[in-house]
Amino acid sequence: MDVLYFAWVRERIGLPKEKIETSAQTVSQLVEELKAREDRYQAAFADLSALRVALDQELSDFEASLAGVREVAFFPPMTGG
Repeated sequence: MDVLYFAWVRERIGLPKEKIETSAQTVSQLVEELKAREDRYQAAFADLSALRVALDQELSDFEASLAGVREVAFFPPMTGG
């Protein structure tokens, strides 16, 4: 599956996107797998309340199933102005 990172998430991880193989069943399990990789992932996912997630370009939550999902995107909440 493709995992995309936006804004400061991308800056902390150092990649705009990557293709990964995962056994995670939910978004939160995927986050735990990523956090276990390296410190940069740990830093990016340290506070999940400061993040949003979209599955196949649909806003979702961290307990959502990854079954059939092709793309996961992580980004900070959007603000208007």
